[in-house]
Amino acid sequence: MVEKTLKSFKYWQVRTIIVTMVGYALYYFVRKNFSIAMPGLTADFGISKVQLGLFLTLNGVIYGLSRFVNGIISDRNSARIVMSLGLFLCAVVNILFGCSDMVAGWIVAMASRFGAELTFTGVLVYFMGIAWVINGFLQGMGVPPCTKTLTQWIPPKELATKMSIWNMSHSIGAGLVFGLCGWYIMPHLGIDMSGNPEVVASIASNLGLEVSDPKVISFASHYMAWRWCFIIPAVIALIGSIGLFLTLKDSPSDVGLPEVVGKKKVIVRTPEESAEYKAFIRRKVFGNRLIWTLAATNFFVYVVRFAALDWGPTLLTESKGLSLAMATTLCIVFEFIGGNIGMVVAGWVTDHVFKNRAHRTCVFCMIGTICSFLLFWAVPAGSPWWVMMIPFMFIGFFIYGPQALLGVAAANQATNRASATANGILGIFGYASTLVSGVGFGYVAQHYGWHGAYVTILVMAFLGMLTLLTMWNAKADGYEEEKAA
Repeated sequence: MVEKTLKSFKYWQVRTIIVTMVGYALYYFVRKNFSIAMPGLTADFGISKVQLGLFLTLNGVIYGLSRFVNGIISDRNSARIVMSLGLFLCAVVNILFGCSDMVAGWIVAMASRFGAELTFTGVLVYFMGIAWVINGFLQGMGVPPCTKTLTQWIPPKELATKMSIWNMSHSIGAGLVFGLCGWYIMPHLGIDMSGNPEVVASIASNLGLEVSDPKVISFASHYMAWRWCFIIPAVIALIGSIGLFLTLKDSPSDVGLPEVVGKKKVIVRTPEESAEYKAFIRRKVFGNRLIWTLAATNFFVYVVRFAALDWGPTLLTESKGLSLAMATTLCIVFEFIGGNIGMVVAGWVTDHVFKNRAHRTCVFCMIGTICSFLLFWAVPAGSPWWVMMIPFMFIGFFIYGPQALLGVAAANQATNRASATANGILGIFGYASTLVSGVGFGYVAQHYGWHGAYVTILVMAFLGMLTLLTMWNAKADGYEEEKAA
């Protein structure tokens, strides 16, 4: 009977990890598609780096707040419902974003009927900004349900390794959508306007290039291809949200199996239960110095990660002279090879070398990130693509260790009763980083060049390493402390 129960538990545990990985990878389909579309938005409409950075910043800040809010909601409600509903709504918003130029044209036409004079570009930027902020809030319904569900299915001593495997969903989702948009949609879809001199001249002006430049001709040949970078991934995400709702199970007790750690937390109903739970949250989350230290570190880690992820296609084409297709290839290598291998190795090292102390592994990851970025910066523009790929891949290898493990460390310190709430705080700090990696990074790149942006990245990585060193001697988790309390 025991053997049968263990076999059944193993099946459901693996199934839950796979389902949540696929589900969260699809969240990236309707979030990181924006990175590949950025050059097209600049070419077609003249949207500046600062404006694009502002989109990223507003999306990120709202996303961070949403992760905190949805962490609290997820700790009290069905993770299955929260996660599948969020993915469905993100897909709907992406379809609207893909049609934003049509909506902007309709708004301008309606305003003119009532005597108001609105510019098409102004309306377009505002509509896109609002849509992407809404998408940022809905994206916050992705991670907290996963954190809650996985801590219900995975014992604390296995959490670093298995959560690192789950965290591959970030790289898988980003890599697949980069490939879909950068290799297929942008080069092959859109309208051929290369024979229209007005469109060609407009694109050349927006890009600051000569009309005869091959990049101008390329964008003109696939005019409005950016639209499909939002609509096609959104359709895939819509289908995925239905599958997620039908296949995900919140905890072992939902399929008649015993709980991993303690009993399943039920929704509080009495004043006594409510008071006890609030006291627990204050003690293990809001009053826990280690949670705030991990959150501050998350800020610096996400600046570095988003600098390479969100700005990757633009950074590689402008500072290193690569084509969009080749820049896409390097971004996919950054995610698929560097990120995925880095997360798994970091998880294994945490469980088998540092005895579940994820924060110690992260210190060495940040040192590796600094060295890799220095090496990448030193590679001259125009060098062979594979020379640039090696250090860029190692940036992904090292930065995705902390990206995966900081959430694991927070979940262990807060215990599985408050793991989603604790990770919500990390989410606020992580996506507040877009104040630097979004509009800040765009401003620095536009006014001080890419070298100034590289300096910003290295400073952030160094500060992240220093913050982690302040908790070097911390215990691996908070379960023993809570038991004693």
